[in-house]
Amino acid sequence: MITMIVGEIANFAAYAFAPAILVTPLGALSIIISAVLAHVMLQEKLHIFGILGCVLCVVGSITIVLHAPQEREIESVKEVWDLATEPAFLLYAAIVIAAVIVIIIRVIPYYGQTHVMVYISVCSLMGSLSVMSVKALGIALKLTFSGMNQLLYPQTWTFTLVVLACVITQINYLNKALDTFNTAVVSPIYYVMFTTLTILASVIMFKDWDGQNATQIVTEVCGFVTILSGTFLLHKTKDMIEGRFPVLFLNGLIFFSSLRL
Repeated sequence: MITMIVGEIANFAAYAFAPAILVTPLGALSIIISAVLAHVMLQEKLHIFGILGCVLCVVGSITIVLHAPQEREIESVKEVWDLATEPAFLLYAAIVIAAVIVIIIRVIPYYGQTHVMVYISVCSLMGSLSVMSVKALGIALKLTFSGMNQLLYPQTWTFTLVVLACVITQINYLNKALDTFNTAVVSPIYYVMFTTLTILASVIMFKDWDGQNATQIVTEVCGFVTILSGTFLLHKTKDMIEGRFPVLFLNGLIFFSSLRL
């Protein structure tokens, strides 16, 4: 519990120093560390597909780090508030909140127990707003500790309330998803949706891709897709029996051979 709390505090602090488009995808590194520690300490099998998934996550992470945009200089929490109240992000926030309300009232009572995407959609949508608020709050605290007190501004406390509301909603529906569906199904889907929506929200609010050329943007997207591939591979194959791999590989060869024929 202590190490988890320390890790979450470090993750929170990271948003104050780097763009969300860099910090959020790097969360996949925790999956690699968990897989390796489980192999060493819990004697769980880390088979060839698991190793390949870890390699893909590392390659994707390095790609994103090398091409990530620079963090913009912000001198006051009021600047973040101005970014959050621009028409483009207000429209995004309104769409997210409206979608969450519709899903909770109209969709969950009928499809919540049968469709995994229902609960995960609520978690991911609210998560994108929570990350933007966490980043704003982290910047405010960073400036405060550097001698420019931001706690006097009402915007700081508004961001704090938004963080609390979003995180409580996010945790509530994530727990419901985990109680209803298999973790191996929930985790990769949630990671993909949450990370994708967070990057979208960050691009809209903080304009992370302004000043970057098309090559850098495409490279970042490719790095993100590589991480997603590694994450899916780790989760989808972690419970597979070692002896099934040759059979699966042979079936794959037969399938692709039939396509060529």
